[in-house]
Amino acid sequence: MRAGAFPRPARRLKLATVSLAGCFGCHMSFLDIDERLFDLIEHVELDRSPLTDIKQIGRCDIGLIEGGLCNAENVHVLRDFRLHCKTLVAVGACAINGGLPAQRNHLNLEGLLTDVYRSRSGMSAGSAFPNDPELPLPLNKVRPIHEVVQVDYFLPGCPPSAEAFWSFLNDLMAGRTPQLSGSLLRYD
Repeated sequence: MRAGAFPRPARRLKLATVSLAGCFGCHMSFLDIDERLFDLIEHVELDRSPLTDIKQIGRCDIGLIEGGLCNAENVHVLRDFRLHCKTLVAVGACAINGGLPAQRNHLNLEGLLTDVYRSRSGMSAGSAFPNDPELPLPLNKVRPIHEVVQVDYFLPGCPPSAEAFWSFLNDLMAGRTPQLSGSLLRYD
């Protein structure tokens, strides 16, 4: 085992990830732990995650969730994810405070949709809002996930660095409360 690798657990923990309204940068930063992913895989079994392409979540020990809540589908996915995760971690600014998607919160949603789908120059006569049951209904405001479900830990950053992920997961896997400070915290 390389220096800084995870402690050997009594059993492999199940780890799941999901992305809601955001840029997917937190997942990319998670992948930036590079070859240490091999150490991680020795100690965890990946469940639902874009890394595995598993769509349904089973019971898991640790759930990492990035992105805020901008539509009804995000809320549904979040609640289901919370039900299946023993420990839920809000990852990144979008999950923690709404992040960049929340910049629309100061705008009137109906006015914004009207501008985009009905009033913009070059629109066809009779243009209307998309109205298909496959499209999730937008929320009036983008919300952080802790306003809907209980969050056990917050991993801040935009995105959190690979080193922050590594340190955070090492602490969780060792049964310690994660502690991040100094250079492990970044917001760029």
